[in-house]
Amino acid sequence: MRQAIADEAARLIVEHGLSDFHAAKRKAAVRFGVTDKAVLPGNVEIEAAIASHHRLFGADDHQRTLQRLREQAIEAMQWLAGFNPRLVGPVLSGHASDHSGVTLHLFAESPEAVALCLLDLSIRYQPVQRRMRWGQGEPKALPAFLFGVDDADFEVVVFPVDGIREAPASPVDGRPMKRAALAEVEALLTSA
Repeated sequence: MRQAIADEAARLIVEHGLSDFHAAKRKAAVRFGVTDKAVLPGNVEIEAAIASHHRLFGADDHQRTLQRLREQAIEAMQWLAGFNPRLVGPVLSGHASDHSGVTLHLFAESPEAVALCLLDLSIRYQPVQRRMRWGQGEPKALPAFLFGVDDADFEVVVFPVDGIREAPASPVDGRPMKRAALAEVEALLTSA
């Protein structure tokens, strides 16, 4: 049952664009009539089920989508090079789907500097906040900007300049989030 719930949660994430593992897990449990939380899979199990789903259903389409999103990430990272951008999330891990956006971490003296840069690039954005946790500490709210370019959705989260030294905890496994600089993303693209 645990695997069935993980597979269904993965399907909901990939095919319907759910981005919250917890919500996908709950919906999958409801579908199977499961009320015992002990049966629910962990986020790592759901991430593995996402990878399996991509391999089984449309592997070629998935690779094209992933390549397109990584190309768009590279372009945005080049525009935002002054903020030492780092790619994070499903586009980096390879678990992105057609519903995934590109998430970048930027490092700036102030969020206003990022906002001005986006305006200079004629990019209309929506300011939001994202809560991030480091280790077992309390979550902290960070400024972020949502915008779209061509057919890609972007979220850039602004950290203090010294925030480049320590990544926040991953919502998947609680370990420090994997981040990739521009050269690393370019290498991923050429190795695919």
